[in-house]
Amino acid sequence: MRNSFIAFVILVILVQFDGFSQQDPQYTQYMYNTQVVNPAYAGNREVLSFGLLGRTQWVNIDGAPKTGTFTVNGPIGALDNMGLGLSIVHDELGPAVESNINVDYSYSLFLANASKLSFGLKAGIDVLDVDFTKLNIFDISDPRFQNNIDNKVQPQVGAGIYYNTERFYAGLSVPNFLTTKHFDESSLSAGSSSESIAAERLHYFLIMGYVFDLSENVLFKPATLVKMVSGSPLQWDLSANFLLYDKLTLGASYRWSAAVSAMVGFQVSDGFFLGVGYDYTTQELEDYSDGSYEVFLRFDILNKSERVLSPRFF
Repeated sequence: MRNSFIAFVILVILVQFDGFSQQDPQYTQYMYNTQVVNPAYAGNREVLSFGLLGRTQWVNIDGAPKTGTFTVNGPIGALDNMGLGLSIVHDELGPAVESNINVDYSYSLFLANASKLSFGLKAGIDVLDVDFTKLNIFDISDPRFQNNIDNKVQPQVGAGIYYNTERFYAGLSVPNFLTTKHFDESSLSAGSSSESIAAERLHYFLIMGYVFDLSENVLFKPATLVKMVSGSPLQWDLSANFLLYDKLTLGASYRWSAAVSAMVGFQVSDGFFLGVGYDYTTQELEDYSDGSYEVFLRFDILNKSERVLSPRFF
């Protein structure tokens, strides 16, 4: 336990140095949406678990991001040492609509002191649509905007590693190793140089958290998420969450140079959890926006007849 806590503190210090960020959708309640970015998490809750998240970002700004995710995963195998799941992400941003559909697989090694090391693979497709007629184009004769992008399908292959004990977890993942070119200038005219105008780059996700017992009925979990991509600034989230009486979750988070957030969740029943998040942008954009909102639902089908006395806090 002591070593796990030291590792957590070291990570928080390290992520303050310069790095890079990601182009993928962002989430306030990332601690509930781990499977989307790390396939090694599939089956880790040890129940058949369904998750649904909806996010509306920068309310009142036309073309602002809107994101929906659906996940399902559960343990498989005689020893429950494997996990299998499905993750779907639907993202709208201005004229672009992008959907990812992936199958997630994990294999776990059970280690000493009730710890577990999981390896995961993610494979699926990315579907992109871009309607250029939704843009205010200065030069409508520009050949780059004459033809919409309709149902452009690209493969996705990703991987991740996830380690956890009863109190501590950490994960490192790359959801997609394939660099997808959404638009290539060489397609405009013969003899022009090949130059990718819009392309997906490798995204790296690092997550970590630790659960403390503040009292018999109060748990405290600091957690962090670091998102890195070449060519963009670091995106770092640091959150503090409290679980009261195994029912009510209260939390707050800070996204480096971007937003502060508040979260509340309630364990409605043994298998049903509801969470809500709100972001207040710390940049000038907040003058034109009413913030960002997020709703998360999780439904677990328990594999035991008895009541779960202590819900998983990660």
